[in-house]
Amino acid sequence: MALNTYTGITDAVADWLDRSDLTARIPDFIALAEARINRDLRIRPMEVRSTMNTTAGKRYFNLPGGYIQMRNIQINTDRIQPLEYITPEMLDRLYGGSSSGLPSAYTLIGDEIQLAPIPDAVYSLEMAFYEKFTPLGDGTSGTVTSNWLTNNAPDVLLYGALLEAEPFIKNDERLQLWLGAYSSAISKIQYADDRDRHSGSQMRVRNIYSGVEGMY
Repeated sequence: MALNTYTGITDAVADWLDRSDLTARIPDFIALAEARINRDLRIRPMEVRSTMNTTAGKRYFNLPGGYIQMRNIQINTDRIQPLEYITPEMLDRLYGGSSSGLPSAYTLIGDEIQLAPIPDAVYSLEMAFYEKFTPLGDGTSGTVTSNWLTNNAPDVLLYGALLEAEPFIKNDERLQLWLGAYSSAISKIQYADDRDRHSGSQMRVRNIYSGVEGMY
């Protein structure tokens, strides 16, 4: 049985559960598994890049749809300006009031990003962030019939859906089995991605700040 499509995953879940009365519930199990996977994985296939223009005098901007976690954010001026994350409380202390200029810091409030100082002009804001996998389904309502998970990690989807199904059917003795299989698959995917990022020369600590010797 091919597991590289949504239909293949749903058929496999039905076969592994060996229950003919759960057809209507299997999409729920898969959706719950996807939510769990989006919380647990942080790998390169989840990374996307997005740009937007700031508005002079405006400090809050909506985060992109599907946003999970920031990886990098910068202002694309002639010399790229990286933005530093600080807590909302610290941002208010450092940049309170109506001071404006080229943003150098940001914080997150709900589904919005707050820039500080308040942009004094239109700037190109570029973000690299982790994005949720596009939900699987029959191809309607924003769903797709296959994605990176079905093509590269169908075992994670299968074990995740089975893990979500067992409490529903009150088969608690199988929970640890599927939890172990799911956790092992997640760990291997994350490990492979981490190893790929650091392949080549050994990681080294590098001082990115220049200074004058003897100043401190």
